[in-house]
Amino acid sequence: MNDLKQIPLRGSRIAHPTFLDTVVKVNAIASPTEVDHYQLSRVIDLYVAPKKEDLGSITTQIGDILRGTKMPEGARVTLRGSVQGMRASFKSFAIGLVLSVVLVYLVLVAQFASWTDPFIILLAVPPGLAGVLLFLLATHTTLNVMSLMGVVMMVGIVVSNSILIVEFARHLDHAGKPLKEAVSLASRLRLRPVLMTSLATLLGLIPMALGIEAGSEQYAPLARAIIGGLLVSVVVTVYLVPAAYLIVHRKEEGKSAEASA
Repeated sequence: MNDLKQIPLRGSRIAHPTFLDTVVKVNAIASPTEVDHYQLSRVIDLYVAPKKEDLGSITTQIGDILRGTKMPEGARVTLRGSVQGMRASFKSFAIGLVLSVVLVYLVLVAQFASWTDPFIILLAVPPGLAGVLLFLLATHTTLNVMSLMGVVMMVGIVVSNSILIVEFARHLDHAGKPLKEAVSLASRLRLRPVLMTSLATLLGLIPMALGIEAGSEQYAPLARAIIGGLLVSVVVTVYLVPAAYLIVHRKEEGKSAEASA
């Protein structure tokens, strides 16, 4: 600071120089050493480098801190970097999952020529999603891109298991068997294919879910999501889907009987 005050002004005499502090007042103020801009706006970048924490939990903690902080007027906080990619991926997978379920429903409507039977088949999907969340929570696994891919794959397996029972029950019902007997027989005869498909998938995914090999831990959430969904959906497919089919078509059978009478 003293060195600044003693700077001689240009053009002053060397014998009697005029120093800077005679014409201006020099004060020390705090100023940033680097000024950054983003889209013409002045920004201050704060970098966060996680060690072992997942990105979702860090984002939640940062959000809690920001909600409890009173921001200056005209200032705003924007999370950029990997957080933007994570949110975009979650949004894309959510849209893809909804579209896949809708497309599967429309394809089943065209195949079964019915609006109710495809809905009965898709009843196994929500419990499967609950099984995914419970299994991920039990194994301390985060909901990430790989686990969301597992959810999409799980939906396909669950729907195929439900189709086995509903299609065979429809076949027996149209062949003239009583509705209750047709549903019971379809559940018993299709139990073995459902169990074989599900158990083969579960046993094949166990090594991947354990994540023992080096580098395999990135695929472990995918396997755990499929395993959790199948464990719940197998029970639901064998019990809930036939029960829903019996309830829905029993009402239709009663209405047709009343109409014929």
